[in-house]
Amino acid sequence: MNPVTDLSRRRLLQLFGAAPLLPLAGLSSAALLAGCGGSSDGVAAVVPAVPPVATPPAFASVSFSGMAAPTLANPAAMATTSVGSTMTATFFDMSKIDYKLAYQPFFISGDLVANGSGGTILAGGYFDINNQPIIDTTVPGKNRQYFSDSPDGTSLLTVPNAKVAGVKGNTVFAVVQFEYATWAQDGVTGMYGNLPSPIAVLTLDQDVTTGKLTLVKYHNVDTSSVNGLWITCGASLSPWGTHLSSEEYEPNAFTAATETQFKTYSKNLYGSETAANPYNYGHLPEVTVNADGTASIKKHYCMGRISHELVQVMPDNRTVIMGDDATNSGYFAFIADVAKDLSAGSLYVAKVGAGFSLDPAATTAAPLTWIKLGSASSAEIRQLANTLKATDIMDVRSTDPLDATFTKVAANGRIEWIKVKPNMQKAAAFLETHRYASLVGASMGFTKMEGTTVNIHDKIAYSALQNCQTSMVAGNALNVVGNGISIPKALNAGAVMMLNLKGGQKDTLGATIDSEWMPADTKALITGEDITADALGNTANPARIANPDNLKFSEKMRTLFIGEDSSQHVNNFLWAYHVDTKVLSRIMSIPAGGESTGLHAVDEINGWTYIMSNFQHAGDWGGIHGNVKTTLDPLIRANYKDKFGAAVGYLTAEVSQIKLSKA
Repeated sequence: MNPVTDLSRRRLLQLFGAAPLLPLAGLSSAALLAGCGGSSDGVAAVVPAVPPVATPPAFASVSFSGMAAPTLANPAAMATTSVGSTMTATFFDMSKIDYKLAYQPFFISGDLVANGSGGTILAGGYFDINNQPIIDTTVPGKNRQYFSDSPDGTSLLTVPNAKVAGVKGNTVFAVVQFEYATWAQDGVTGMYGNLPSPIAVLTLDQDVTTGKLTLVKYHNVDTSSVNGLWITCGASLSPWGTHLSSEEYEPNAFTAATETQFKTYSKNLYGSETAANPYNYGHLPEVTVNADGTASIKKHYCMGRISHELVQVMPDNRTVIMGDDATNSGYFAFIADVAKDLSAGSLYVAKVGAGFSLDPAATTAAPLTWIKLGSASSAEIRQLANTLKATDIMDVRSTDPLDATFTKVAANGRIEWIKVKPNMQKAAAFLETHRYASLVGASMGFTKMEGTTVNIHDKIAYSALQNCQTSMVAGNALNVVGNGISIPKALNAGAVMMLNLKGGQKDTLGATIDSEWMPADTKALITGEDITADALGNTANPARIANPDNLKFSEKMRTLFIGEDSSQHVNNFLWAYHVDTKVLSRIMSIPAGGESTGLHAVDEINGWTYIMSNFQHAGDWGGIHGNVKTTLDPLIRANYKDKFGAAVGYLTAEVSQIKLSKA
C-alpha cells in the first residue's frame, strides 16, 4: 500500500468515505478498523467512538499498474482468469490507496443456481419458444439441457423499491445475455447460431459494508413475445436503467430458408425448420427489470436491421450510436422521437470524408456527414417484417445482370447487384439496412465495428474496429473506391477510433439533425500492432491491444476499458486506458482461447464501484495456440466443465492486501 499521510483511525474513515471503492469482498468496516486497535484473533474488537471529522479529501483520479502477460512459466495462470494488477486511488491532498485487483465469478455457466422459488435452474441454459429446456441428445444415454459457454453483454443496475426474498443488504440486479454455444456435448456438432440466445436477470445481494455481490436468484427472461433472440453479443445500460441487448449477423432473408444454420435455429426454437422469420432478427432488444427480479423484453425494429453490437445512448436520452459488427459495416445513428423511448425515430448512416487514417498521431480527423435513411416506428416496421418477403422488397443478384437499373454494392462481405422494388424504400431502409445503405452511398467499408461507448465530459465517442482488413484495404475486391475508407494495408490487430460529438449538423439533403450528440469526425485513438509470431504464438504485440471488442468508459475514473476478441493474442486481455495520461494497462488475462466479454464499468451503485467482466469459449484453439494447446487444454477442461462452461463475474479488490498498522 502506498504511504498515506496520518494513518489514524479518523484519517482512514475519511479516506474510505471519499474513495471510489471497488468492493472489498468479505471485508467489513470493523475489520478495517481492527488493524487500528482490534483484537489479534481475527475477531474485530469494539472500536471506541471517535469525534466528528472534517470533510474527507476529495477523490482526484485513479491509475492502474498493469500486469505481465502470463506465459508457460505459469501454465495455471494462462488457463484461468488471471489478475495481477493494482488500482490506485489518488486524492487532492496527494494521499493514495492501492487496491490489488482480483476476479470474483457469480457462477460458471452450467452450474445449478437458485431460481428464487426454492429450486434451481441451469445457468446459461437454453429454452424454446414455450420456455421448455432444449435438450442436447448428441451423446446417447447422456441427454442434458444445452447451456452456453459464451456469456456476453452484462448490465449492473438498480430498480426503485426492489424487493426479492433472500436479499439481506441492498438489492442489485445484473442482466446477462448468452451469445451462443460453441459445441454440442459430443464435441463434434457445432452449435454456433443454432440455438435461441437466453438472457437472464441475476438478483444480487450487495453487502452494505463491503460492497460484495452475492447471487440470490437467477431468472430466465421469457423471450417468446419477441420471437426469441438471435446471437446476442455486446450490451449497454441505457441512461434510464434498461438493458440494451443486440442481435448480430442478421440472417440473410434471401437465403435463410435453405441455410442449415437458420433452419436448425428455427427447429430448436419452434420445433419446425420453417417457423422462424429471418426479418424478426437483427434488431435491438431492450430488457426492463422488475422490482421482483423478473423482467420484460421488447425489440426495436425501427433502429435498422444490422449486425447490432453494443449500442450507446447519449446523455440526451435520444441519440444512439450503434456498433455494426460486420464486413462492409458502417457508422449508424438513431435519434428517438421521444426521450427514453426507442420505439420510434429516425435512422442515419455516415459518409466518411477525406483523410481517414489509422495513425493516432495524425493531426486531422476524417469528417462525417449523415444520410437519413428514414423515420419509422417499431410497430410499423414489425408489421412489414411479418407481411413482406425479401423478394417483395428488393431484387438481389449475385452476378451482374447487365441491367442499368441495378446498382453494384458491397454488403455483408459480398458483391451484389440490387434494385429496390417500387414503393419499398422504407421497408428496404429498415429491414435490408446494409444493402440499402450501400445503395444510397453510405461509407460501408469498415470491418467488424464492435463496441461503442461515450466520454460525456469531452463529448467524444469511442468505437472499436476489431480488424482493419478486406473492405478497408485499397485494392481489395470489397473496398469501394471513393467511400472514404481506404488504408494502404491491413492492420489485423485492429484499432479504437474516437469520434467528436457535435450539434447543429445537417444531413446530406440539408435538413438539420435534431441532436447535439452526433459524430462529426473520426480519428484513431490507439491501435494494435501485427507482428511475426513470437515464441508463445502471439501474432499481435502482447504489449498493445489486439482486436478490440467490448468498450466501456468510466467518467469518474476517466478510463476507457477495452476487452479483446482476438485471434492474435494467445490469451485475450482486458485493458484500462486512461484518456488523460495516455497510459495503457493490462488489468486481466482471460483463459487461453477465450474472449473478454460482458464489460460494464459502473461508477457508483450505493457508493461502490464495479468493473463487470465475463469470458467466452475458453480453450477454443486456433493456429496461434500450437505452442500452448497440449499444456493448457487439460487445465482449462478441469477449470471450466470440460470447456463447456464460462464465468460471469466482476473485478474486485483482494482482501489480503488490506493491511493497516495500529495507530
